[in-house]
Amino acid sequence: MKDLSFDTKAIREGYRTTQEQEHSEAIFLTSSFVFDSAEQAANRFSKEEPGNIYARFTNPTVDAFEKRLAALEGAEACVATASGMSAIFAAIMALVKSGDHIVASRNMFGTSIVLLNTIVAKFKIEISYVDLSNLSQWQSAIQDNTKLFLLETPSNPLGEVVDITALSKITKSNNILLAVDNAILSPALQNPITLGADIVIHSATKYIDGQGRCLAGAVASNSQIIEQVHSFTRATGPSLSAFNAWIVLKGLETLSIRMKAHCKNALKLANWLDKQDQVKKVHYLGLESHPNHALAKTQQSDFGGIVSFEINGGREQAFKVINGVKILSITANLGDTKSTITHPASTTHGRLTNEERQEANITEGLIRISVGLEDVNDVIDDISKALLV
Repeated sequence: MKDLSFDTKAIREGYRTTQEQEHSEAIFLTSSFVFDSAEQAANRFSKEEPGNIYARFTNPTVDAFEKRLAALEGAEACVATASGMSAIFAAIMALVKSGDHIVASRNMFGTSIVLLNTIVAKFKIEISYVDLSNLSQWQSAIQDNTKLFLLETPSNPLGEVVDITALSKITKSNNILLAVDNAILSPALQNPITLGADIVIHSATKYIDGQGRCLAGAVASNSQIIEQVHSFTRATGPSLSAFNAWIVLKGLETLSIRMKAHCKNALKLANWLDKQDQVKKVHYLGLESHPNHALAKTQQSDFGGIVSFEINGGREQAFKVINGVKILSITANLGDTKSTITHPASTTHGRLTNEERQEANITEGLIRISVGLEDVNDVIDDISKALLV
């Protein structure tokens, strides 16, 4: 389906009906699959014959999701995992070994930093942090043993951006893999592989599901890299369940139209917040005042659904605003049809040290909103009343 558009691939790619001729994709809720003979079982385990074996590493519903997401990301192959964090961990552990070095953005999701510092570091893997947008810092951080650049762009929650193509030139000239977490935009708005990245990582829990129903993750890349990641997930077991795979598979069908609506609502909210006296600063890539606005326009088709803003009065006033909303959900998840609101310094980035939060510009007065699909005027009215508390 190479010649088809994104929207058509999102609905049709990666699935073939069974002999029952179902129109919607089937859910294969089984732990294992039977063989016609001992010979067939042996051939499948040795990979001489394709086919299903055991649902930890082969399942038709999961396979359909993997094929569809790979097609949307412009990747050769994909491995689905139980969550976004398991996808990040699988990619790292499959591709990096003891004695190697990772350069990571300090502007990533807080738990990604915790994973690197508390788990990955135990394997004697060295980690250096740089500012996401600063290409010279990425270049300067390279060592003889550097094997991976790891980042998310745009970042969560401030929307910082790095020039993926420029960064790719640095990695390719130094034989380093470039891995980009694309969960904040999804393939509907950005394709890092097309821009030069080697690996795309997803928390499909976010916009790909889009309705807060389940956890899921994925790693997409070329076939050689995905074979290594698949070997890791097969042996260690962070596999995606068939039911969750079916949910995110169906989520892909409406991804494009949902992302357009998220972006439209987010821009209107950001413009409104930018005019409020109680708000010190608004972080949204769609605003021309954002320092990465021009760069974002060159590698994204739109600016996403995450709007963050800094409130006067620090944590105390931020909590008052969050507690004052009536429509928005107070939760740390994002990418939902329901608008959500959270205080990053005490939730998503709460396990970072004070110094790490300061380096990532996560202030006590920062509030993050994942703008949903409600009437945005109702969302604005809800926040307006909360700002008066």
